[in-house]
Amino acid sequence: MEHSHHAHQHSEHQEHDKHAGHSVAMFKDKFWLSFILTIPVLAYSEMIQHWLNFTPPAFPGSQYVPFVLSTIIFFYGGTVFIKGAWNELKAKLPGMMTLISLAIITAYVYSVATQFWLSGEGFFWELATLVTIMLLGHWLEMASVAKAEGALDAISKLLPDKAEKLVNGKPKQVLVSELKVGDLVLIRPGSRIPVDGVITDGKSSIDEAAITGESKPVSKSVNDEVVAGTGNQDGSLTVKVTKIGQDTALAGIMRLVAEAQSSKSNVQVLADKAAFALTIIAIATAIITFIYWVFAKDTAFALERSVTVLIIACPHALGLAIPLVVSISTAISARSGLLVRKRLALEAARNLDWVLFDKTGTLTKGEHGVTDIWATKGYTEEDILHLTASLEQNSEHIVGKGIVGEATKRHVHLDKVEDFAALPGLGVKGKLHGKDNFVAASYRYIKENKLKVPDDIERYSKQAAKDGKTEVYLIKDNQLVVGAIALADVIREQSKQAIAALKAEGVKTAMVTGDSQDVAAYVAKQLGLDQYFAEVRPEDKATKVKELQRTGSKVAFVGDGINDAPALTTADIGMAIGAGTDVAIKSADIILVKSDPRDVIRVIHLSKATYRKMVQNLAWATGYNVVAIPLAAGVLYGSGIVLSPAVGAVLMSLSTVIVAINAQLLRRVHYHPGHSH
Repeated sequence: MEHSHHAHQHSEHQEHDKHAGHSVAMFKDKFWLSFILTIPVLAYSEMIQHWLNFTPPAFPGSQYVPFVLSTIIFFYGGTVFIKGAWNELKAKLPGMMTLISLAIITAYVYSVATQFWLSGEGFFWELATLVTIMLLGHWLEMASVAKAEGALDAISKLLPDKAEKLVNGKPKQVLVSELKVGDLVLIRPGSRIPVDGVITDGKSSIDEAAITGESKPVSKSVNDEVVAGTGNQDGSLTVKVTKIGQDTALAGIMRLVAEAQSSKSNVQVLADKAAFALTIIAIATAIITFIYWVFAKDTAFALERSVTVLIIACPHALGLAIPLVVSISTAISARSGLLVRKRLALEAARNLDWVLFDKTGTLTKGEHGVTDIWATKGYTEEDILHLTASLEQNSEHIVGKGIVGEATKRHVHLDKVEDFAALPGLGVKGKLHGKDNFVAASYRYIKENKLKVPDDIERYSKQAAKDGKTEVYLIKDNQLVVGAIALADVIREQSKQAIAALKAEGVKTAMVTGDSQDVAAYVAKQLGLDQYFAEVRPEDKATKVKELQRTGSKVAFVGDGINDAPALTTADIGMAIGAGTDVAIKSADIILVKSDPRDVIRVIHLSKATYRKMVQNLAWATGYNVVAIPLAAGVLYGSGIVLSPAVGAVLMSLSTVIVAINAQLLRRVHYHPGHSH
């Protein structure tokens, strides 16, 4: 566990290289302190006083206020960027951090020189505002990224930490970690199975949805294998331990998740590319400017010009362009029930080619609903429902609950059952109306007891079985089949709309399920999917994602179970349906809180709008530099136009404000894929 957790940590660092070892709180603290210290720096700067026409109270040494406070800001707030720049240069990828560092180091060194040795204006207030705004940008950015937690903790929570070991035939509570291969463990109804093993005694239905994604509980008896993390339903079992710890299926899935997470590519944001280009341009321009003015005028003027170029090139606006859009789109998405854990995923959603859905619990509700009721002569549909639901009213079983739910929905009253007994793995039996004995059971019971299903029911039930429905037969007096009820995993209403909306966007849809070909074909036809994969084992879901990716397609995977975790991490974008398991949520990039498949469309719409805003902001922020850098370099000096560092700084702030306003406009876009709100 420990090992995989570190592997996960490591992958996070690769992804946000520039933020390795940084925390949201650190940027926040650094920002607030720098912000507070910037105010007196501004107040005691001659340029600001001149503009605002005011004089702060003077005191001995007050001329050193900007120098002293800017020094604190530089070393306390600025060193983060310098460390970041060092890492970028080591990785031979100079970007935003390098550009910021270049500007603040130049500004600081030059300003200290003018304070004590050179003649000329210092840049202390520009330096202070620069560091403060950059800290704000990075704080916003990191806060919106929100720390990724380990998907692995959630998987380990599925495992009970205690088990009942049979010692001389008596159950004794022990820690799961103390169990050895070959031990016997008692598993009571309704509890989770702590180890991989083989049943040596007992019969039960086991809900394996968390591991296999199979929607129906699987009946198991002696010599059948059971898997750690699955839920025992209605019978008591004795299990012989065959695998423990690292060897269990669950541990295998955990390893897959860890690997998939660490193999996520290191995607550098658009802004970094722009910053890289700017860095090169800024340094080149500064050098050329310096050389030119040294010969054309003098060293002091040359120095002032080249320093101005470097400071102006530092992208206030560029530094805020992306983080602001990110934090606003994160806020919007959270309000619409989309939690974005990896912002690169939201950015990539606009280019999706395929959306691959898990079936159980995603396109379907993951709960059984009645689809058909068949009755033989002498009985009505309502009679069959009434009798079967009466028998099942105390059932712990998904199927039983589905039948009782249908009776409640149709306001069918239920009778009291006498002599009730569960037939583990098969069904239930009991006496109704004080005289008739009834059994409600699966087809297996009919086979075991060699009963005959009436032709009128058999005709329908064969088709139902083909469509992957679960049948429950109602048997009177242990011999006569009087009716049957078919149940299926209910397809969500919203699934049809979601698939239709994705098609309208030109995105292809596919489904992957552990269920049989027949079930998959039935659901795929109902929904109009482009493709489906049936009988897919949990560990192979990620392989299906890779198959689609091999054709060069961008693939999103939408799922809810633990078994979906590897697929969610392998996909270009993993989306977890919110009502799903914690694990799926922690391995997903985006969580659809409302468990509504239509939200996939919302993600795509939001992604497109966010991207548009980012590109506009980048264009604006770089456009400003295209104009300002040549002016700072003194291109128009001959015409009497030269950009002073102060005016440059004002223009810089102005472009920052414009970028901020443009980012806010993102809030006005609507993301309603035919949603009725």
